[in-house]
Amino acid sequence: MVPRDHLLGIASERGELLVAKTRLGLASVLLLIPLSNLFSTLTLFERVMGLSITLAGFAMSLVIYQLARRDLARPWFGMATSCLDVTLVSGALATYLVLDQPHTAVNSRVVFEGYFLAIGATCLRYDPRICITAGVLAVVQYLGISIVADSLWVLNSVDRYSPFIYGAFSWSSQISRMILMLTASLLSAVVVFRTQELLRLSTRDPLTGLFNRGYFQERVTAEVSRARRNAQPLTIAMIDVDRFKSFNDTYGHAAGDQVLRVIAEALGNSFRKTDIVGRHGGEEFVIAMPDTNAAAGGRKLEAFRQLIASTPIHAKDGKTVNVTISGGVAGFPQDGEHEDDLIGVADARLFEAKRLGRDRIVEGAV
Repeated sequence: MVPRDHLLGIASERGELLVAKTRLGLASVLLLIPLSNLFSTLTLFERVMGLSITLAGFAMSLVIYQLARRDLARPWFGMATSCLDVTLVSGALATYLVLDQPHTAVNSRVVFEGYFLAIGATCLRYDPRICITAGVLAVVQYLGISIVADSLWVLNSVDRYSPFIYGAFSWSSQISRMILMLTASLLSAVVVFRTQELLRLSTRDPLTGLFNRGYFQERVTAEVSRARRNAQPLTIAMIDVDRFKSFNDTYGHAAGDQVLRVIAEALGNSFRKTDIVGRHGGEEFVIAMPDTNAAAGGRKLEAFRQLIASTPIHAKDGKTVNVTISGGVAGFPQDGEHEDDLIGVADARLFEAKRLGRDRIVEGAV
């Protein structure tokens, strides 16, 4: 069993902030258009409508940016803002219908491309469901705009619209546009799937499937920051397979690898999904237990030590053997307020467990 990976969630939060900054910048630039139209020959209704819509878009962009900047976003935030981005483009096109400019709404070569910006930005949410949803929503909304335009206006009227500055209306062109949007959505989803695989490969230990040392340290840094901010406990534990070199010399490295895989699987099954389990290197493993004090963490580790001691492991030639582990436990904040201090204390107590005879867990100073 592989622990739940939160790396994609962290990457998605960072991507959301980037999209929020970009959205706010674009909304600020677009706000200049209706402001300049205040001095144009447009009717009062047209000027007020254009200014109201862009002001609403700017206000929403500012609110979303503030939420993303202050880490107030929720798991559904990426889906909601992606749908909003698509809807803002549709709203801009629908404005042309309100202004009695249907050809601009259905044949725009500037605003329409905004759909592709909105769909492309979904890649930064690292969730293929968002990519597909945004693409389908864009198609549905654009189809609705096209149907309304074709139903309420005679779009190819020569007397009224010639010389067709934006081109004549044709359903084949509209369908082609919608197919392009769906293609962009599928391409975004494929990019996300590939990115997910690369992220998993870069954060996992290939032998055990646990988090590797680099990613574990990154996660612990985040958890220490969260524990300090919320005044909550955090426990760091390190375990090591006793006399692992002798085991390899006796049974071979293939059997040694099997021991590591069995322990890794047992770690995944014994600890919570919210705990962070990694391979620190060689025969050493590390566990971070958020919202858990050192005493409770020590009890969990002791139960795990007993489990491993009673678990037979296939060595070679059908022979089964038992191995033991030693461990050290450190707690935030009493044993340190930084991740390096906590890992160092846990490592020192692991060494103390070895010195005292192995097959034991050390929770505090001895």
